[in-house]
Amino acid sequence: MGDLYASNITPDPYDALSVLAFVFCPPGVFAPTGNRAEQEAVAELMAPAKAEAARRWYEAYQARLRN
Repeated sequence: MGDLYASNITPDPYDALSVLAFVFCPPGVFAPTGNRAEQEAVAELMAPAKAEAARRWYEAYQARLRN
């Protein structure tokens, strides 16, 4: 397992833990805690990226199973 925090972290799209950490990361990490409107906007913007990360991981997982 890698560092818990690094400002230059690049998640591994083939590592389930990295993908899950990104998918389950709360919007408050990217927006001020007290601003509900910003957190909702961040959640809305991040939803497609989170879905894409999960889709890419699953496709890579399926490819590894086939090989």
